[in-house]
Amino acid sequence: MDVAAGPLVCEQLHARHDPRWLLQLPPPLCLACVIETLADGGASLVRRRHVLSRFREALAWHAPPLIQQLAQEERVCAHFIATLFGMLHTVEDSSALDLPIEVLVRLVAELRLEQYIHYVLDESHKELSKEITVRGSLPMFNLLGKLADAIPGLADVMVIEHGNLMGHLLAGLMYPNEGVKAAVCYLYSKLYSSPISSERLSMHFTERLCDLFLTTLGNAQTKELQVNCMGLLKELLKHDHFVSVIMSSSERRTDSENNELLERQNPLPLMLKKLLLSRDEMLQVASAQCMAAVLVHSSIKYAPAFIHADIPEFLFERLSCTSEILLWSVYCCLLLLTEEQLFFSKCHTVYGIESLLRSLKVILQLNNVELHKQGLLLFTEILKRQPVEIKLFTNLAMYKDAVGVLEEAVKCPVLEVAEEAVKAVAVLLRKDHLSCPPVPYAELQKLIETMLKRCADLSLPLINRRPASYPGYSSQNKVALRQGQFLHSTVEGFRNACRLAVECQSDPLAQENAFTAPGSESENTLSSFSEFLLRICDSHCIPIVMKHSERTLSPALMEVFMSALSTLFTVVPSMREKFSRKLASSSFIRLALELKAKFCIGESNPALNQACSSFLYSMCLSLHSASEKIKDSSQEEPEMSELLQRSLPQLNCSVPESLALLSEIPEPFCIGEALRSHQYCLLLLLYFAYTLEDRFVPEAELFSAIRNFLLSVQDQGDCPPPFVFRAVLYLLAVCQDKSDVLDLSALLAIRRVLENTSDLDLVYIHHPLLLKFFLRYSELMGRYGHQILQLWFSWEDYSQIENEDSVSGLSPRLPDYPNSFTALFHILKGNSSVLLILLDLVCLSTTEVAHKVLMTLSMFLKRNEDVVICDLLRSQFLHILQQLLVESSSTILQANKNLPLLLSLLFLVQLRNEAERELDSTDFKLLHHVSNLCGKCRPGDIELLQPSLNFLYWSLHQTTTCSQQRVVAVLLSNLPLLEMLQKVLELTWTLSCYPGPTLSSSEEALLCSAWLLTASLLAHQHRFNSQVHQAILLDVEKLLNAVIFRRKKTALLVVSILQFLRALLRQNFSSSLLALVVQPAAQSSMQLFSSEDDASLYPLTTQQVLSLVVSLQNLLVQKDLLLSQTVVACLEVLVDYVHRKNQSIARHVVSQPWNRFLLFTLLEGGENSFLQPEILRLMTWFVRYQRSDIIFPSEISHILQEATKAKLAELPGVTSHALRLFLLQLQSGSSQMEQAQEGTIQTLLESLRSTSTPLNHQDMVCLGGAAVSLSHIAD
Repeated sequence: MDVAAGPLVCEQLHARHDPRWLLQLPPPLCLACVIETLADGGASLVRRRHVLSRFREALAWHAPPLIQQLAQEERVCAHFIATLFGMLHTVEDSSALDLPIEVLVRLVAELRLEQYIHYVLDESHKELSKEITVRGSLPMFNLLGKLADAIPGLADVMVIEHGNLMGHLLAGLMYPNEGVKAAVCYLYSKLYSSPISSERLSMHFTERLCDLFLTTLGNAQTKELQVNCMGLLKELLKHDHFVSVIMSSSERRTDSENNELLERQNPLPLMLKKLLLSRDEMLQVASAQCMAAVLVHSSIKYAPAFIHADIPEFLFERLSCTSEILLWSVYCCLLLLTEEQLFFSKCHTVYGIESLLRSLKVILQLNNVELHKQGLLLFTEILKRQPVEIKLFTNLAMYKDAVGVLEEAVKCPVLEVAEEAVKAVAVLLRKDHLSCPPVPYAELQKLIETMLKRCADLSLPLINRRPASYPGYSSQNKVALRQGQFLHSTVEGFRNACRLAVECQSDPLAQENAFTAPGSESENTLSSFSEFLLRICDSHCIPIVMKHSERTLSPALMEVFMSALSTLFTVVPSMREKFSRKLASSSFIRLALELKAKFCIGESNPALNQACSSFLYSMCLSLHSASEKIKDSSQEEPEMSELLQRSLPQLNCSVPESLALLSEIPEPFCIGEALRSHQYCLLLLLYFAYTLEDRFVPEAELFSAIRNFLLSVQDQGDCPPPFVFRAVLYLLAVCQDKSDVLDLSALLAIRRVLENTSDLDLVYIHHPLLLKFFLRYSELMGRYGHQILQLWFSWEDYSQIENEDSVSGLSPRLPDYPNSFTALFHILKGNSSVLLILLDLVCLSTTEVAHKVLMTLSMFLKRNEDVVICDLLRSQFLHILQQLLVESSSTILQANKNLPLLLSLLFLVQLRNEAERELDSTDFKLLHHVSNLCGKCRPGDIELLQPSLNFLYWSLHQTTTCSQQRVVAVLLSNLPLLEMLQKVLELTWTLSCYPGPTLSSSEEALLCSAWLLTASLLAHQHRFNSQVHQAILLDVEKLLNAVIFRRKKTALLVVSILQFLRALLRQNFSSSLLALVVQPAAQSSMQLFSSEDDASLYPLTTQQVLSLVVSLQNLLVQKDLLLSQTVVACLEVLVDYVHRKNQSIARHVVSQPWNRFLLFTLLEGGENSFLQPEILRLMTWFVRYQRSDIIFPSEISHILQEATKAKLAELPGVTSHALRLFLLQLQSGSSQMEQAQEGTIQTLLESLRSTSTPLNHQDMVCLGGAAVSLSHIAD
């Protein structure tokens, strides 16, 4: 035969072969040549091996045509198989047997005919039976093993139909040749891999094979035998019966824990331990896998044997390897060992935790998800099952390593791995796992934050609502389910962190890091950790859970979530109130009730029911104890606590069912008591929700349900606890605006409960709507109006209002008051009866309440100018004022802080009367009391004097002439008042002389009022020639200096002094009301005028007149409207006075060149500058004294042209009046006019008469706190 790689034919034999045996393969092959060459005993071994090798290749690449050809000739095929089988015992070289065995196995397997299989098995049995030595049976064992591996079902055939082979297998195991034993073990592993065969061989194993096999395994030296033994062991360990037999055999050998005895008796745990300690990775993996295979049947039953053999210690040591399959096997074995408590009690976990952490660090860098999951699962189980009394982490560094490993695992992009890590975090956050202080709070914060942020990064998919047959249905829902599980584990970890913080509160060593410097801030403190938990819950945990709940609502998740929130109430006690309010305002009361109604009906989901009930209980007590609007809330807490604990677990109803529950009438037995308790509990929940604007029940429906509840309470004669009835009143009040009016029966029910309440404080809550509710119904206001208003003012904080009012004074711009005040103002505006109650409170209540009432009335009058209540209030003010003045001394009056408010309020009431009216008896009585009060005051009693002087000033100006005469008489007869006025006026130059800051605004206002009142008295006394009983002493020089040297004086104060000076000039410094003090004039060598001129101007001097004129002109340049009017009027009166006394000096004053410069300065305003009232009056003054050198005829013509163009009807009243005086002065002939100009003047005068614009719409105003009559200034 050609040995080359050409056609496989034998030249000597091929010629006589039929051509059909030549297969046209690449390369061609003659089957007949192959068979005859192999059967030829004279052929060399090399030749036969070459033919077999070529045939093996052909069989591997072209099996179908080869098998088809052989199958057609059974005789030839049987001969070929017999030839191959014969080679097994004729070839002496054992290394050459592998090739014929391989070809025979492949050929029989490809033929798939039973007769050939049975032939091989029968022949094998014959050969094994006649073998002189067991060693010679090695090819047979190898053949049978490979046949069993290649042909499915052959193991069953061998056991069932050729069971006589089993005896030969046992003999092979007993033969002292490890090659034979390895072949036998391999064949046994194939036999026991079949369920049928393993069952048939069960007795065989128990009685004959078990001990022999364990001995073989224990004594195996070669790797081949060890590997095949482990293979057989793996197959055996799949069956519980064989495991029981093997471990029973081992237990018989391990009755003692003596290691020497164990080693000598060679039980299975020690055999596996021996292999685990070998340096061969394959054997280590097999050993770990076999341990796991035993333990998986019953860890509790079999784990002690492995633990007593100290196998866990060496399993942990194997974690230092880098083989993924070995790590997986060790993880599995250790995971099964964690089910046995002995594993922990012998401290194997304490020994191995460091190795496990190092291993986790390594595998997290690998790309093996299943290995990550298995390692983290092992860590989780160790953390979960570790006994409390045995510390797992012996030092802080190890605990930090655990935290760091889990943090990295949580960051893993694979969600399944992150989920296992989060589960481990949840168990790690147990206090018994903490190492000795200090507690690494900073690392825990970072871990929790990483965990929640990882959860927040998930893009939660919507649950697929489409049919299950829809493409992608299963995958989408699996993703959603996986993310839901991850979120559940995350929230559970957060809850455990909260519980850890609470547990650490009772441990002084855990509260603060002992190594932190005193006074320094550190994150490693319990307080910072607790505050972090609150922040992260608000920013991450709550939004994540609520976002997920919008897609799918999981009872298990919500149970953990609500439990975490309940724990947070005690994490930071100082933040409990704020946390409760935020949750309640975010509809968490509604959420808890909805969860209970949806998932906790009957006995379903008891854990969720308990979590929601505990959450509601903690929140209600927190909100109640933190309420600032309830008096003595702590005294009610025990009773409320007992009610909530008893009723909340049974309160599992929806919103419609809740309303029906409130309307339900209880039975007169114990069942009824339970129903009433449930109603009370529901009312409290609704109350707390409504107080924080979570109105999840419609107001109208709730109002109706509470009305029915009140009627049932009335019918049953029940009396709810004060805290429950407080909730009832509040809910009625807040729902009233969107509901119908309560009928009489419901109001009577409310009154009955209130009458049975010892103190109205117990059911009062400070809220504007409750006040409005009580004052809405006459049945309640008449009986409880005074008490409710008194409670209202005792609770209301007026400190901010007082500050704002002190800043704003009585200025037109009013401050913005809180909503509670605005609500009260609306009540007062719509119900005048409430005003009478308030005035009663001024007399009957405490000083503090009366003060607040007066402030309220004052603010109300400022804001509501359209309310007509003057007559109602004036009579009440008179009564109050009489009571205060009669019952109190002057010292007490000065200390009474309510009296200034009362006087201010009195002035505000009078200020409402814009039109002049006749004063009645009440007005004069008030005038009498106020003037007497002023006489009792000192100049420093500004708070009392200011409103009093304002009132007196108003009484002089806002009344008729007849009343004015009586008012002047009353005031001039009051000597203490005049003395007080003199003292106040003297303060003008006394205070101005002191160096330092300017006068305060209140002092300025008082001086203004005093000067204005004195000026009015001076004018009216002269007008009516009233009798004066005492004169006011006044230094003329100081008065003039106050105007000439205006240091520290505001414009209003200058106006007031000038108003007095003008009145004095009009009377030629001669008034019975004044006693003037005139200082002798100092003679100067430089004076321009003679002493005779000064004498003619007495009590003024020429120099004083000139200085006064200059000062007034300077004031005029300031262009202040009120000041300009007063200055021009004063200039007019002053020059008139001088003109009457000395005409030459008057002409000298008027002819001064700076008068024209003054006019030019005032005209710099732009268009229509001439049509300004002060300029018109000033030019009228110049025309009057015929000063053509100051005002030219051309300028007069320009003014007439401007006036002609102007819309006279739109001019202000003051301007129209000044223009009319100017035109009349021109018409009087003081200046020569052209005929056309005279016609223009006449036309303008007629137009002004037709318009007749009033001078001012509002005469009396308040400027800087001082009352000013504009008509008085403009007169």
